[in-house]
Amino acid sequence: MTILIITNSYDLHADLMQEKLTEWQQSCFRLNLNEFPKHFHINYQIIDNQPCTTLTHLPSGEILELDKVGAVWARKSADFCFESDDLSPQELAFAQQETKHVLNSLVYGLDCYWMSHPSAVRYAAFKGEQAIRAAKMGFDVPDALVTNCGETVKAFKQKLTGQMITKAMSDASLSVSDVALEDQQVGGMPTTLVSEAHMENIDAVREIPTYFQAYNEKQFELRVTVIGEQAFAAKIDSQSCDSTRVDYRDFSAEIAYEAYTLPTEVEKRCLDFVHSYQLEYGAIDLIVTPDNKYVFLENNPVGQFWFVQQLVPELQMLEAVADKLVTEAKCRR
Repeated sequence: MTILIITNSYDLHADLMQEKLTEWQQSCFRLNLNEFPKHFHINYQIIDNQPCTTLTHLPSGEILELDKVGAVWARKSADFCFESDDLSPQELAFAQQETKHVLNSLVYGLDCYWMSHPSAVRYAAFKGEQAIRAAKMGFDVPDALVTNCGETVKAFKQKLTGQMITKAMSDASLSVSDVALEDQQVGGMPTTLVSEAHMENIDAVREIPTYFQAYNEKQFELRVTVIGEQAFAAKIDSQSCDSTRVDYRDFSAEIAYEAYTLPTEVEKRCLDFVHSYQLEYGAIDLIVTPDNKYVFLENNPVGQFWFVQQLVPELQMLEAVADKLVTEAKCRR
């Protein structure tokens, strides 16, 4: 059985996975969406009630028979690529929609193992819903507010005993990749402490509903990567550097990462949370407070793991993903 990797041509994780699967002599086929359909030949037929579907990668001649797919690793999306570069706006819009429909028809119904199915990923991506679910499942979660009313923000902030943060719920890059270069204004917004200067202009939230959250003091942070039935925890010493105290994702800062053993009940809660969405993968961010509470922040259903493994090599997550895909593919032989 073949493992299908759905991603784009600039996905390092997929590059490393292909190398690992080749090393293990496991058949795999990579579908780069930013080369589809231009560099692929699609053959989708139903004859006498029997479906027969193949994808041929034209540059290499490699052929995928979809009924031989035993596992799918759904990694990254990308804009499609077409034969003509001069499609009119309407032609391009229709081509995008038609190609998306075709792709979904080809792969969404594959009766095989998924890490993870796009419908599950889509449902699991909403941070507001995540917080509600996490609280119901026993996690501590920060007090939070979503509003487009400045007065409500002021009232919420007054009730807090500490500071307040704001962050993007959908895209921390502020959709910079979705607009032309000349229209780009700012590269992104990390988790940000709300200052008094911000509060003077708080009525600006009338433009768009905005997410606010109580800021929890941190002893350290955890990145918990769930892969199948395993949870790999990395301790992040974010409080050792000023630029990572609020948001640890300043990767220019030299802060310590190390393997961490979760309490049994916290590990189970992380696994149960990811699996409650029918996901096989999740990257959960937790805070450990000075009084040793484990506070849930968010789960990224397709989050990166390689940067963690580079810093903590004993967390063999690439191998764990490969092993899960191979094992599940063999079960469907």
